[in-house]
Amino acid sequence: MKNLIIEIFDPTFFALLGGIFTLSLTILGSSFVFIFKKITPKISDFILGFSGGIMLAASIFSLLLPSIEISKNSKTLFFIPPILGFILGTIFLKLLDRMIPHLHINSSIAEGFKSGFEKHILLILAITLHNIPEGLAIGVSFGSINSHEFELFIPSLVLTLGIGLQNIPEGASVSFPLRGIGFSRSKSFMLGSLSAVVEPLFSLLGALTVTFFSQILPYALSFAAGAMIYVVIEEVIPESQSNGNIDLATLSTMAGFATMMLLDILFTG
Repeated sequence: MKNLIIEIFDPTFFALLGGIFTLSLTILGSSFVFIFKKITPKISDFILGFSGGIMLAASIFSLLLPSIEISKNSKTLFFIPPILGFILGTIFLKLLDRMIPHLHINSSIAEGFKSGFEKHILLILAITLHNIPEGLAIGVSFGSINSHEFELFIPSLVLTLGIGLQNIPEGASVSFPLRGIGFSRSKSFMLGSLSAVVEPLFSLLGALTVTFFSQILPYALSFAAGAMIYVVIEEVIPESQSNGNIDLATLSTMAGFATMMLLDILFTG
């Protein structure tokens, strides 16, 4: 079975499928706007915390640790790829954070370059910014299979599943605020869904990059991890605690981390 999968496996194709899968779960989350009237601050904070926990665990178990293991095969300075990639991923997201105009859910002050964008566009751009490293993580993870065959196939699936799970509440966290500022349910759903369109695109980009330049694989894995962890620490966790539900947000973050850790243990053991 393993040999069959390896023979027919196209990492870029599976990376694209992974991105489409996580996009579809964002769409599912956005559709909750048709079912429920609103999300309370406590539920919103729980959702954000849980999503942050999943992203943190995925960054560590599915990206950083594989980067470290692959780097150990290097003859000298094996610690450089995971550390340098991590730092570059952090810088990359910091630059995007400075460049892309966006507005976080519980904030009234837009970040990034000054623009004339309306509030709903800024809200969508904030979540889109979150989805860029997620897409890269999926693409790099699947793209790595070319070099390391089947052993990284299951971890790539687990990473995709984890990101997909946290995309469900993430989709809802876009559509409901849009509904709250006066948009129709249909438009809130459509705009919430569009926030994750970048995931398949960056999944494909990540896979193509490590497929054609396999030497950068450990750098690429830790790069994606650095980008994801930056988003969690700089944006997701602070947002989850901005309504004063600090204990709830903290526990939900721990629950999200434990959920992703459980998936990793069960399927990659």
